[in-house]
Amino acid sequence: MVIMDFQELGLHADLVRAVKALGFVTPMPIQEQAIPVLLGGRRDVVGSAQTGTGKTGAFGLPLLQLIDRSVPHPQALVLCPTRELCIQITNDIKQFSSCMEGIRTAAVYGGASIAAQIKQIQRGAQVIVATPGRLNDLLRRKAVKMGHVSVAVLDEADEMLNMGFKEDLDLILATLPQHRRIWLFSATMPSGVAAIAKKYLTDPVKINVNGNHQSPEKIEHTCYTIQEKDRYEALKRILDYSPGIFGLVFCRTRKETQDVAARLMQDGYDSDALHGELSQAQRDSVMQRFRQASIRILVATDVAARGLDVNDITHVIHYNLPDEPEMYIHRSGRTARAGKHGSSIALINVKEKYRLQVIEKRFNIRFDFGKIPDGPGICKKQLLNQIGKIVDTKVNDADIAEYLPAAYEALRGMDKNELIKRFVSSEFNHFIDYYRHSGDINVKSLKTAGAGAGTTKPKTRMKNNRKNNLKDSLKDSRKDSRKDRKTQRFFINIGRLDKINEGSIVQLICDHSDIRANMIGQINLKRSYSFFEVENRAAGMMLQSVKNAKFYGRDVTVREVFDKDPGINTGGSYKKHNKRRQHLAAAM
Repeated sequence: MVIMDFQELGLHADLVRAVKALGFVTPMPIQEQAIPVLLGGRRDVVGSAQTGTGKTGAFGLPLLQLIDRSVPHPQALVLCPTRELCIQITNDIKQFSSCMEGIRTAAVYGGASIAAQIKQIQRGAQVIVATPGRLNDLLRRKAVKMGHVSVAVLDEADEMLNMGFKEDLDLILATLPQHRRIWLFSATMPSGVAAIAKKYLTDPVKINVNGNHQSPEKIEHTCYTIQEKDRYEALKRILDYSPGIFGLVFCRTRKETQDVAARLMQDGYDSDALHGELSQAQRDSVMQRFRQASIRILVATDVAARGLDVNDITHVIHYNLPDEPEMYIHRSGRTARAGKHGSSIALINVKEKYRLQVIEKRFNIRFDFGKIPDGPGICKKQLLNQIGKIVDTKVNDADIAEYLPAAYEALRGMDKNELIKRFVSSEFNHFIDYYRHSGDINVKSLKTAGAGAGTTKPKTRMKNNRKNNLKDSLKDSRKDSRKDRKTQRFFINIGRLDKINEGSIVQLICDHSDIRANMIGQINLKRSYSFFEVENRAAGMMLQSVKNAKFYGRDVTVREVFDKDPGINTGGSYKKHNKRRQHLAAAM
């Protein structure tokens, strides 16, 4: 059955009227599936949906319908990871309840006056939207009571766990009444989220609109392979080659976010940073300017961008790939919304190619290797864009008539060709000067797409590049495996179940320790763990460097092994690890 409007979902007329006033006519898939379930039963629910899919409406609308407006106590609780998301959910719920008298909603988050938040609750708020840390603070002060809460929503549960809120969530959920419902929504379902669901939810209904976490079809995925030293220069060229860009640049750390945004601002770009160290007032100011497009490039961390819902984003640029493959899909999903096309661009160094293969295979997408534009190409693109704007400029003859004679007089001595030359020089001297001596920063050994790259199809080109790079890595890692080379043997807790090959081990070790690939000897892949050899002279440095390494979000354990037989010296810890990996594999 096809749902034509929100009324058919069973929503109250006041809610339908508010939704229509907001311009929504047809429910999103998560809303179509979740709202009837949340309205029609007393069961807990686990919903899997990505950011930007209408998740807030999916739980917010039925939540409001279940509120008893005559009871001035908290009846519904929504927990979310960040201040930005807390504010956004609160605003959405207030808009949804705009046609319902007597509904009060309070936002509770850190970085704002706790006294003001307590007053909001004391005025009779029936809905509390909160970050876990601040709500626990209020619970310790006995400023809020959970006795009337009938529904608790855990939104972005995976990110709350990533941010270290596990203990806070346990404390909050333990205070809820016994007969309450929990609606858990998460973009991904890692083991920590599954553990919370198992502990606090009873026989939950499962709703999944993520499918296989596939990326929207209208996103074009492009990868540029660069030397690490050229990362910022590559970003600038991408921005300069994309006039009219309205984009997000994702960095891995707060410091990098600050540094990249500061350099862009210094170089004249309309940009700013969004990260966890900003005060709430600073965050609000940045987000308001970005929504109004006075900021064209927003540089952000993954955590700070949670809940960021801005339309018309044309580009998502991964200045660094995220640690978790799923996060690539979340980042990319900020563009190509409402049926529009978008571009997702990843910058990688030569050691990170194996990570693209994991993303491609897991989410059924295909990266096209692009060629970073050169100076002349950028200047031409900017010039044609500006000419296009002039051609499309609307002329109001009446308004400019009195100014034209003076303009004609001033330009009387120039012919058409001279005017065009002066115009080009006036508008583009800074681009021409900057890129006058710019070189090619593309990695020479990589076949790239674009002008002069030949006619090889993208899929074939990607396959050939993978094969050649893997072959080179394995050749380098074994070419010096002579009998007289002294090596130390190591255990590592990743294996074939992690969908790796020998080249993945080589790149992981080299990426974290900066040792050369030819210092790595024999590699022996097992089902859930592996063994590898490293020259004695590099063994100590390698072991120290990989202590805190992660393989796509999972902690990597590396330790010395003193027996060549893989069955010896593994002990109970290996067996325990293997049992755990088999369990995880079955769950996948």
